[in-house]
Amino acid sequence: MPTTPTDVVHHHLNFAGQNVLSYGSWILTAALLVVAFRLGRKEKGTPFYVLMVLASMVAAFAEPLYDVAFALYFYSQKGMHHTFTAFGIPQPVWAYSGYAVLYAAPAIYINRRLQQGRLDRRGLVPVASVIFLMSCTFEMIGINAGTYTYWGPHVLRIFKYPLVIGSLETAQVVCFAIAAAELRKRARSTLDLLALFAIFPVTFFGANFGAGAAAIIGIHLGNPTTAIVTALTLVSVAGAVVLIRLAASFLSVAPSAVAAPRVAGAPGDRLATARATQ
Repeated sequence: MPTTPTDVVHHHLNFAGQNVLSYGSWILTAALLVVAFRLGRKEKGTPFYVLMVLASMVAAFAEPLYDVAFALYFYSQKGMHHTFTAFGIPQPVWAYSGYAVLYAAPAIYINRRLQQGRLDRRGLVPVASVIFLMSCTFEMIGINAGTYTYWGPHVLRIFKYPLVIGSLETAQVVCFAIAAAELRKRARSTLDLLALFAIFPVTFFGANFGAGAAAIIGIHLGNPTTAIVTALTLVSVAGAVVLIRLAASFLSVAPSAVAAPRVAGAPGDRLATARATQ
């Protein structure tokens, strides 16, 4: 297991930045749960959207696995708002709300558009682009606010943020959203929807540790060079793009029109009746 450098472990935690992420993300999560509940009520009272949010938050308890793989460390010292420590990495209280805002929210948006018949393969591209920008914005704020860092020999950074992380996060959100939609199509009861709690970690670690395997190995090599890490990072970025394309294959080529209720005595009905009596 890689050891976090001493200077990173003892790095100063910006308490103002911590408060912004803690209070801000939990307020947004509370609002997201309200929105998810209302969306469910509009769609025959389904708990689907609320369960998506809760599934993401429960999965955040496995965040230390991600931290070890991608050399992420949350700055800690007396006064840090944290829950538990695993692999020597303390977990901030905003990790759970952060998962809801960054991962569940866009996945809910995708599913809502699908339910309305307003999203197709081509339309998924701009949505994925926005998710990528959301990831970059959220993490750049967290990193530059002095709350955590990616300390490994990552390359292709902007404002200290490795862009490969954003591409992998986008892929895992899209995969979770499409997998959740497929589950909903096949679910016969609310109990079936509880599978969301298994689907989220499967898609999360499947995308990040699957497509991201090359980047993970690159930053943990015994003697990494910029050229090798860059090449392996690009392999992972390509893997993320492939995952998004594969997930898009489950969508229709064009938006499916929402069927309008048929009116008795409409021309189509009269024609069908006439043919049946012949």
